[in-house]
Amino acid sequence: MQQEITGTQVQDAVLTPTTPGKGQVSGSLAWTAQDTTWMLSLFGTAVGAGILFLPMNAGLGGFWPLLLLTILIGPMTYLSHRGLSRFVCASKIEGSDITQVVEEYFGVGAGRAITWLYFLAIYPIVLIYGVSITNTVDSFMVHQLGMASLPRWLLSGALIAGMMAVMVAGERLMLKVTQFLVYPLVGILLFMSLYLIPDWKLDTLMQVPSAGEFLGIVWVTIPVLIFSFNHSPAISQFAVSLKREHGANAAKKADMILRNTAMMLLGFVMLFVFSCVLAMSPAQLAQAKASNLPILSYLANIHDSAFISYVGPVVAFVAIVSSFFGHYLGATEGLKGIASKQLPFVRERCSDKGLNRGIQLFMFLTVWGAAIANPSILTMIEALGGPVIAAILYLMPMYAVYKVPALKAYRGRLSNIFVIVAGLMSMTAIFYSFFQG
Repeated sequence: MQQEITGTQVQDAVLTPTTPGKGQVSGSLAWTAQDTTWMLSLFGTAVGAGILFLPMNAGLGGFWPLLLLTILIGPMTYLSHRGLSRFVCASKIEGSDITQVVEEYFGVGAGRAITWLYFLAIYPIVLIYGVSITNTVDSFMVHQLGMASLPRWLLSGALIAGMMAVMVAGERLMLKVTQFLVYPLVGILLFMSLYLIPDWKLDTLMQVPSAGEFLGIVWVTIPVLIFSFNHSPAISQFAVSLKREHGANAAKKADMILRNTAMMLLGFVMLFVFSCVLAMSPAQLAQAKASNLPILSYLANIHDSAFISYVGPVVAFVAIVSSFFGHYLGATEGLKGIASKQLPFVRERCSDKGLNRGIQLFMFLTVWGAAIANPSILTMIEALGGPVIAAILYLMPMYAVYKVPALKAYRGRLSNIFVIVAGLMSMTAIFYSFFQG
């Protein structure tokens, strides 16, 4: 089952640092260049198109709920990913990835269930990117190029077919291209954060929602934050690599790297979110959410700056395309693993070539259908992306802490309760939204 999990994001595959061979185990916990490479790799895994939709949800309630969310998401990100890395590091099987570790701890049935959960965490995100790439290109054509909108079925079909053609024609080339897209994307987004500072409207600091509204805003925003800060698909191979390099000290080394990664993510992502939120009015944020566009595309439509008008949509396009490649690869590999290993009638009747073609057709038709339907992207993240990620990243490792003897040393800590509560809040936020709506 290793392939289904390790392929969940293309960025993870191409940014994974080269590790020493067997026998080069180091007990040193001093920070090294290799650790920096891992930190940047994990950072690149987390930063994708998700943060382009985060400001609309996180900022709608105003400055003060956003401040509380900023205080919470740092330790949430660090402690949850630390728990998952410890979950893998505690395995006694050399080189075992997360699904093999789940089988070791809980049995074969649980390993199959986790494979399904990973697929269900990734597949809806592929649908999200089909919708967002269509909206981004349509908005750019209409507002920046002055063209008329193409029929949605035609535009979305052409865009999705084009992205899938890159995957089918040359995955190796696509991996290299994606690697070079990640860091320029990060740099441009940082520049955009600073560029918007002169437009900040500090009068929003005077707007404080009621206590009930305040807590409700925090609750429904947590799944989107978890989605935007998530780098769990890289944790399995990250932990495997550190076990090979550092042996018994792997968990401690992982803690150091994950702490610094969380701090870097917190500073970069929340600066971008605060900058966007303070540069826009609540009415504009609500309109941006209703438009179903990435925040940079919406800013391009309302901002007088020619720089933002043209660079913003391009950055959004690059972020969506690069993220689509990784999630598409992970979803198709996961679906293939489920079909070939868990559905005997498929394995008996289909060749590998036939199975691949069937999966490609399924992905194209479903992503195309979602793009034509144009559902709310943030609603999909709240309902599907954040809760499923929380189940795997927040709750499963904490359950293991209290059930698996190898993790006994981590029991009885307040941080465990914090992670469990955060995971439950993410998984239940959809019910709060439903009753409020």
